[in-house]
Amino acid sequence: MDTDEYVIDVTGLRRSYGDGRGAFEAVRGISFSVARGELFALLGTNGAGKTSTVELLEGLARPSGGQVRVLGMDPYERRAEVRPRTGVMLQEGGFPSDLTAGETARMWAGCTSGARPVAEALGLVGLSARAGVRVKQLSGGERRRLDLALALLGRPEVLFLDEPTTGLDAEGRRDTQRLVRELRDGGATVVLTTHYLEEAEALADRLAILHEGRIAACGSTHEVIAAHPARISFELPEGYLLGDLPPLPRLGVVSHEQRGQRIRLHTERLQESLTELLSWADAKGVVLGRLDAREASLEEAFLAIAGNGGSGDGAAEGGVR
Repeated sequence: MDTDEYVIDVTGLRRSYGDGRGAFEAVRGISFSVARGELFALLGTNGAGKTSTVELLEGLARPSGGQVRVLGMDPYERRAEVRPRTGVMLQEGGFPSDLTAGETARMWAGCTSGARPVAEALGLVGLSARAGVRVKQLSGGERRRLDLALALLGRPEVLFLDEPTTGLDAEGRRDTQRLVRELRDGGATVVLTTHYLEEAEALADRLAILHEGRIAACGSTHEVIAAHPARISFELPEGYLLGDLPPLPRLGVVSHEQRGQRIRLHTERLQESLTELLSWADAKGVVLGRLDAREASLEEAFLAIAGNGGSGDGAAEGGVR
């Protein structure tokens, strides 16, 4: 992909809080790029550096090191040029509680260049019927939808969504995800942070998993998952032992677990391993109870990274563009 196609380009990005010995480095030299019209998800445990990274992309702070370019410009130094072309949905909006949803949107529209009609923005997020309700009387999910409406007022080229579906019920989450897809399909570039892994898996063209301020994995969902072994689990009948199976290396097994007769095999060649195992069972006349075979999930990849300290510093610099 030509670098001119990158709407967001991050190189060696760092962000520290505090000075001297007491300083804490929240973002530790990460690099990635986001193409025009792409939906890019940033995942990570609490404290992994997601929000600190997004705030630098939004131009809310100056990096401690490295470089950020959004639409070809430094979003902090050239904020006046970048900000009108971006939409930002923070984790908390902090709106005046005594204004209605409609009044809040009109106030925001007055500060937004080329704002779309307020009624249209509220309609996009399903708040048309709540326009006359004071912010303090809106539910938590409705306030999140109001946050999103304001982020969309300026018809942004680049949209930053920080935990957009937190607090929404299942229907609200589904509607928001549908809207985000439509915005992406309409040409907007979207950077999304979320704690909902199934949401990232459903929406993201590519994603990065942050761990302790570094990128531990980056790529399409399939690429990130493919780096982790698939699993085959089953129960051996009484009288059979793990050692009765074909040699595990021949099955392509990289690790295994056993609890009594229950066996779980981890393999990087799921189809070959399963074929070999079933051929053995057929030849022996053995029924493998509760047989289950599946590729790794995004949740398993995420938990493996969070649990083992990530995949090394090299992931932060290589293979993320």
